[in-house]
Amino acid sequence: MIDLNTTFLLVVIALVLCIILALIRVFRGPTAPDRAVGVDTINTMVIVGMVAYGAAFREVIYIDVAIVYALLSFVSTLFIAKYLEGGEF
Repeated sequence: MIDLNTTFLLVVIALVLCIILALIRVFRGPTAPDRAVGVDTINTMVIVGMVAYGAAFREVIYIDVAIVYALLSFVSTLFIAKYLEGGEF
């Protein structure tokens, strides 16, 4: 049977691989919306990492921080989308 530390390590490895792929999109993205989507994807992976850490080690504070970070990430994504569209704030 796989223990909790091994499962958490596998999750971290998967998240790091996803973040590397998103970083490639951020650096090579031909347009600004591609880069914005890459950054938003990285933010999502960081949130998943915080929730996984909080669940694996039973630390509720990381899940609370992840919720606040998700809200701030959502608002910043809305502002970036509005800016890229060329609209007024």
